[in-house]
This record gives sequence, structure tokens and C-alpha cells, in this order.
Amino acid sequence: MSGVEESFDITMCCASCGIGQVDDIKLKKCTACYLVRYCSVKCQKEHRPQHKRACKKRAAELRDEILFKQPESSDLGDCPICFLPLAVDNDTSTIMACCSKKICNGCAYANREHELEGKLEERCPFCRYPVPDTEDEALKNHMKRVEANDPVAMCQMGWKFFIDGDYKSSFLYWTKAARLGNAESHYQLSRLYREGEGVEKDKKKELHHLEEAAICGHPNSRHNLGCIEGSRGEYARATKHLIIAAKLGFDPSLELLKENYVNGHVSKKDFASALRAHHAAVDATKSVQREVGQAARSMAL
Repeated sequence: MSGVEESFDITMCCASCGIGQVDDIKLKKCTACYLVRYCSVKCQKEHRPQHKRACKKRAAELRDEILFKQPESSDLGDCPICFLPLAVDNDTSTIMACCSKKICNGCAYANREHELEGKLEERCPFCRYPVPDTEDEALKNHMKRVEANDPVAMCQMGWKFFIDGDYKSSFLYWTKAARLGNAESHYQLSRLYREGEGVEKDKKKELHHLEEAAICGHPNSRHNLGCIEGSRGEYARATKHLIIAAKLGFDPSLELLKENYVNGHVSKKDFASALRAHHAAVDATKSVQREVGQAARSMAL
């Protein structure tokens, strides 16, 4: 013997029967907690009663690690033309039916001014597709994006059916878009489950879709989670949610943090940090071109 003891990794053995991983035996991790491994489904089922409590605890910890991670930006991302972050206020941008791109009002205004000056045909600022003359033509363009499995187009179609009162159809479109990672669709599904529109009321599913949307950077969903946690008396978790939303530039979350700071539920350090990050996020969305475009849009309305 060499006298050198080799370390033995217990996680490389089946948690139920103890058999080690060798060439002809492959162990699979528990997909909920990733703490233990099993050689078969039979062993996993037999070990479940012993493992259940530790599994649920670790799974919740892993979920929170993902849930409370600060997104780099909101789910809206950047304008594809000027590359500045899009503001969380939907009135400051427009979704183009032809390509499903969200264009800030500044770029849309600059494009239109260029077309008017040169007496050019009106086209999409991004893909340059001609702007449709009728609603039917616009709907055809929109359906092309839906058929191409564009999640933004599916989300918009869900809105169309929702406004018409067809909640079941809106549920189907939002479900498809949510599966493709569309944060807004997750948020709208949470509303359907909360109100019981087109589906049965389900608090668990409402929270699931709010969390999925929040993870994707949806500030309104994050704010709602903060309100829910606050109503439960979970002020630490509520504060985390509100800080994340405020740092994305969401005004209602900053106002609620201010209120909670006055009431002693938020520390001065946390509020100051959220306030600075909120101002930075809002300032990052500003430009002279956007201010001119927004002013022109307000005058037109």
C-alpha cells in the first residue's frame, strides 16, 4: 500500500442501495435538489420518504437563488435601432406587427421625419417592410409572425382575444408564448389565474407565472410578488422583490420601498441603494431623440 488514502465521494453512490458508479452503472442526480444520486427509478422511489424533507429544503434554496438574482435589464431589453434600454413605460415604445420588434418612440419619430422629408413610402423603422394601409393587412402580417412561432406576436394575439372577451383563446396564446420564454405572457397568465378568467382560480399557478416572469426581468410581476410577500408578513422577501423591481426603473416599487422605509420595514442602506440604481436605470433610457419623439407623440394624441 502507498499509505496515501484516496478520498471517497459519497455522492457517487446510490443514496438508496449504496452501489457505486462504475462503467456499466450510471447514477442520475435528483433533478429537484441535485444533492443525491440514484441507480434506478426503483431506488429513487424507495428512498423518497427519507429524502423528501432535505430535497424540498434544498430545492427551495435553489429556486430562491434564481428568483432573487438581479436581472441585467428588464424583459424589454434594448431598442434594436438606437440600442438604448427601453423604458418600462409601454407608452414610450411601439411593437411593429411586421417583425414584432419593439421600437422606442424616438427612433420611430426620427424614421417618420426622414420619410416625410424625402417624400418616401412609410416603412417599418427596423425591417423596412411597408406599413399596411388597412387593419386586415396588418392582421395578416401579424399572423405570419404567429405562424413563425414568434412569442411576442403570440402575446399580442392573446391580448386581442382578451379584449374581445375570449379568455380561453387568450389563455392558449399566452401559454404558447410563455413556453417560449415570453415574460409578458407569464404575467398575463398570472392575472387569468388570479381572476379566474378562462381558467379556474389557482393561487399556486398565479405565483408560478409571476415568478417565471420576474426571473425574466418583468418589473410589474416582481412588484406583485413583493406585495404578496408583504401581505404575508414576509418583509425581508418583499423588500428583495421591490428592490429588484426598483433597480429596473419601476416607479411603483420605489414608492412602496419609500413607504416601507418610513414604516421601518426597509433599512436606510437598502433604500438608498435602490434609489440610486432606479435613477441610473431611468437615466439610461433617456436621449434627446426620445424626448423629441415622445413630445411629438403626446401632441398627436
